[in-house]
Amino acid sequence: MPASSDNPTAREPGAFRTHIGSHDVAALASGRDTPFFVYDAAAIRQRIAELGAFDVVRYAQKACSNIAVLDLCRRHGVLVDATSAGEVTRALRAGYGAGGEPPEIVYTADIFDRESLDLIVELGVHVNCGSPDMIRQYGERVGSGAITLRLNPGFGHGHSQKTNTGGDQSKHGIWHTDLADAVAMAKSVGLEVSGIHVHIGSGADMEHLSEVCGAVERLARTVGPSIHTVSGGGGLPIPYEPGEERVSLDEHYRLWRDTQDRLAADFGHPVSLEIEPGRYIVAESGYLVTEIRAIKTMGANTFYVVDAGFNNLARPVLYGAYHPMSVVAGDGRRSDGDVVDVVVGGPLCESGDIFTQREGGYVRTQGLPRAAVGDYLVIECAGAYGASMGSNYNSKPLAAELLIDGPRVFEVRARQTSDDLVRGESIPDYDS
Repeated sequence: MPASSDNPTAREPGAFRTHIGSHDVAALASGRDTPFFVYDAAAIRQRIAELGAFDVVRYAQKACSNIAVLDLCRRHGVLVDATSAGEVTRALRAGYGAGGEPPEIVYTADIFDRESLDLIVELGVHVNCGSPDMIRQYGERVGSGAITLRLNPGFGHGHSQKTNTGGDQSKHGIWHTDLADAVAMAKSVGLEVSGIHVHIGSGADMEHLSEVCGAVERLARTVGPSIHTVSGGGGLPIPYEPGEERVSLDEHYRLWRDTQDRLAADFGHPVSLEIEPGRYIVAESGYLVTEIRAIKTMGANTFYVVDAGFNNLARPVLYGAYHPMSVVAGDGRRSDGDVVDVVVGGPLCESGDIFTQREGGYVRTQGLPRAAVGDYLVIECAGAYGASMGSNYNSKPLAAELLIDGPRVFEVRARQTSDDLVRGESIPDYDS
């Protein structure tokens, strides 16, 4: 298994930046409206390679669902998870097939909306059921086949309570003590449970991730030898703040391999081991490039007000998430300077539109170089839950997305236009 590298994007506080990969940031921004996202293909490939010991790496595309990113994952042997009809469609557009063994696409959710159920049945996409009602609804439509079950082991953990997907305050999965009833229900509608899946939260720590192994082993034995696949879900953290250590994938894999080996011995057949990362694959590949449009003093605080807001990157306002940041001199020349403690805010008509805040909305400062209006501010580690959670709040257009691969630059999503913003809307003809 390849050794994990250091965080390729974390930088010392107060850093100037000139390049992303081999590309001059000011040159990327020249003639292009800000804000925009940049994804570095080399960083995505590196993270995929680090996960190569697992039998199946299944990308949780909700982290970043651009079809160019999905295509890059597919080209490097990564399968995909989908949580909606739209995500299934994205996966198909990126070249994934609806079937396969193991399935190239797995639909994982806690409900079927009507559109998703119709599409899943039509295409034959494998289903990972997160509620008894999903089992019944799917079985009544198809009459036979295999499913996997997403289970809630009774505990969870994440970098925020809002990203905790286990325990009795979470809506996710089938409650662990209801597993026998869920298996019986599946059998009653002609379905066999071929695998189980447990995901406890995004950004969980190693202590809690290790507990998942024991839970999966116990739950798999409850189902019995029909189990051919176990998935530990995702949740692998990445270092955002200076000094944070990278998770030990070697240790993580060793724990899972021991579980896998014991289950295979008990069941008398191989058991495939899946992992379902999202953030781990894409977070550090992504940069949100934005322009400083105003510098203001408000009492004791200095504000850098940029042209990106939580419509582009919602993690700080949702979770109080920290992102490393750097400044690119608009003239392309300055490379050092005084560090000042600043608050970084966006353009939205909303007090919560602050990139430097703690959970609960408490504003904090971050050390950045002394900047000027017209300089660029780069928000780093922005590849996960950035563009995929984007919105048109304040009627702002969705940002362009670029993919860099060595010397090449591809625009993989065009910036929305004003016409795009109102497409589908209409004014009633009151006089008719």
